[in-house]
Amino acid sequence: MSSSDFRQIAIRTEAGKAERLFRAAVSAFCSLTRPSRREIAQLEDLTLPLFDEVSVESRRYVAAALSECEYAPTALVRRLAEEPVEIAAPLLTRSDALSDIDLIALIGRHGLPHARAIARRKELNPTIADLIRALERPTLVKTPPPDTITKLTPRPEPAAKADADRAASGEAADNARRRLRSMMRPAADAADVNTFLGQPAYVRLRETALTGNAAFFQTALADALEIDFATARAVTGQSGYAALLTALRALDLSEDRAFLIAVAVYPSEFPHPQAIRLFLDRYRLLHREAALDKVRAWKAEALSRSIRDKAADTTTVERRDASNGDDASSSLKAS
Repeated sequence: MSSSDFRQIAIRTEAGKAERLFRAAVSAFCSLTRPSRREIAQLEDLTLPLFDEVSVESRRYVAAALSECEYAPTALVRRLAEEPVEIAAPLLTRSDALSDIDLIALIGRHGLPHARAIARRKELNPTIADLIRALERPTLVKTPPPDTITKLTPRPEPAAKADADRAASGEAADNARRRLRSMMRPAADAADVNTFLGQPAYVRLRETALTGNAAFFQTALADALEIDFATARAVTGQSGYAALLTALRALDLSEDRAFLIAVAVYPSEFPHPQAIRLFLDRYRLLHREAALDKVRAWKAEALSRSIRDKAADTTTVERRDASNGDDASSSLKAS
């Protein structure tokens, strides 16, 4: 079967019969042994405009068919994966068209139902498996009754235990960075080039974030945003990622790239999938113009600070010169 079969299907299908065309096109595509890029693009062009017109049953049928297809069209698979798990489950469980980044984003957006389906994949990335386990067994925090809060005084931790906890936390962060590095390298090759930042600059941000050296990443961020190093250090030196989220949004990074950089810089901020979902929601709701306005405010503040510092230096020099002049006059009078 060739790409001309798709056109014949469209010709034979009566107007308005989206259901029949949707199913027939996918069935014909799945029968191809090795479809070309053109045929993959043709299927996406044909089916995506029909997506909202077809029934749940047709979407379920197509999801099941494409889950077994070695060369399934990525855009259509991603669209089906966003459907409720009753439809998307075959793709979430088996499809190779969904990358690790796609799976993380799906867990962040849809939570436990999608996560359970993804957990059934045969070769699941350990980082994603950890996220799913955290979602399955969230940490329970017991809050003492209000009348006992003021009565209970926590005992100070021994210094050795505190040092051990900090060392364990640092080791966990290093492990997370190494695992993220292995995930991000293949994703970068397939990702679209960002038109604002450009691939080389994004790679620099990503790689410096994964080194664990704050100064390296701050330098890369300063270069990307065209801000001074002190401002970049202030952006990433905060306890939370709010300022960094603004910076990444100003750079117009896609949400998956922004998340990967944020989790490399602030690994402890994402202990469970709910935290990932919160980040993605905040990133989508932040308008880029608002982020750019914030970056402009940072630049204006840095310029103002520089002017104040120069004025202070000038005043100090003038006072020193005046003091030296007074000392010289006193010496002449004394002589």
